[in-house]
Amino acid sequence: MAIRRAADHWVWSGGPVPPGSDGITLGSLVIVKTDHTRRLLRHERVHVEQWRRLGVSLFLWRYVTSYLRWRWRGYPHKGAYRRIPLEVEAYWRERVDHDPDPDNLAAFVTGIE
Repeated sequence: MAIRRAADHWVWSGGPVPPGSDGITLGSLVIVKTDHTRRLLRHERVHVEQWRRLGVSLFLWRYVTSYLRWRWRGYPHKGAYRRIPLEVEAYWRERVDHDPDPDNLAAFVTGIE
C-alpha cells in the first residue's frame, strides 16, 4: 500500500475500493487497486478534474442522479454506470490519450449493456 503525489492529485495504490471497482476518486485523491493500469489512472485523473470543475455537491448530484435515472429506466448497474455523462467523458478522454484512433468507439459501445 503506497500513497504518492502525482502532479495535481494523490494516488493511493492498494487502498480500499468499492467491490467490483478498480478505482475510485474522491476529490483530489485517487484510490486504485495495487494492480492498476496507466489507462485507469488517466480515467481517474479526469474525475479529479471533474471534481474541481464542478465542486463536491454538483459532482455528486450529477453523478448520482444520472445513475438513478438510468436504473429507473430499467438498465442494469453496468449499463446505467456506462451512461453517466461524467463516466462517458472519463472513458472518452482516457481513450483519446491512449487509442491511436479516438473515433473508434467500438470498444466503449460494446461495453454497454
